[in-house]
Amino acid sequence: MRRSVAASVDKVAGPPAAFPKPPDRYRTFTALVSWAAPASLILIVAVLILQARPAITRFGLNFLIGTEWNPVTLNFGALPAIFGTVVTSAIAIAIALPVGIAVAVVLAEPGARGIRAAMGIGIELLAAIPSVVYGIWALYVLAPWALLHLEIPITEHLGFIGFLSGPPGQSSLFTASLVLAIMILPTLTAVSRDVIRAVPRGLRESTVALGATWWETVWHVILPAARAGIFGATILAVGRALAETIAVTMVIGNRFEIPHSIFSPAYTLASVIANEFNEATGDIYPAALVELGLVLILVTLTVNVVALLLVRSAQARVTI
Repeated sequence: MRRSVAASVDKVAGPPAAFPKPPDRYRTFTALVSWAAPASLILIVAVLILQARPAITRFGLNFLIGTEWNPVTLNFGALPAIFGTVVTSAIAIAIALPVGIAVAVVLAEPGARGIRAAMGIGIELLAAIPSVVYGIWALYVLAPWALLHLEIPITEHLGFIGFLSGPPGQSSLFTASLVLAIMILPTLTAVSRDVIRAVPRGLRESTVALGATWWETVWHVILPAARAGIFGATILAVGRALAETIAVTMVIGNRFEIPHSIFSPAYTLASVIANEFNEATGDIYPAALVELGLVLILVTLTVNVVALLLVRSAQARVTI
């Protein structure tokens, strides 16, 4: 009886309707829009190459390994700025990553709604603060505090380690890294929180049912399951750190040399461009600054490619 009723219903209703195929105009439009971002990037790089051609022709690959930046003699090299950019971003992500993941875990897990709401609002408000405000706060508040409570004690007790030696100063590579760590914390936390929330609830419940504690569940189940997404959040944060300009310029010291210690002044690619572009005259000087922009794009691209390869290798190990 049930089979006959079902058969009659199928005859009346007919086969399930298939989704309509999108029209060709819609598919063409979406394809054009999807290619807009890479096309814009290619166009920007092409324009920068044209503008930097005098410097590229004169210095060649020596521009990447040169350590002198002398507008008087028109002798330019980008290695100290590359070093400062990479090291400040690396220190910033090393500081912000454990804090950001810990805050993301607290925000994503149930319980303590009042604390989670206040913490979430605070993290989101950090993302709304302008860079110049971060710079002013770091210059007058963070830098003196870091000098007294971090740099001086570290150099006194660990000064025998080369990159932790003194003399410490308020304007230093380390201070710039602290500012960057605070600035990238909202991005790292928000994305990691959404990724952790996306972990299937069944994984949590099954682990707890087997007798695991909350910490064991987070450490052995939730974080490994969200590893790829956390990697993506880290790359977004690194991209923000590499490109930051104003706040870093105000506290890094702006000395064009490879520092022997993280407590010494340094320079970054974006800071050099921001400080000297208005003063650049002639053909070679502006072209060298534009080439610094090309180098910054190259550094960012290299970091993203390396991170993508690491994510794919981690996913391959999990699949195997």
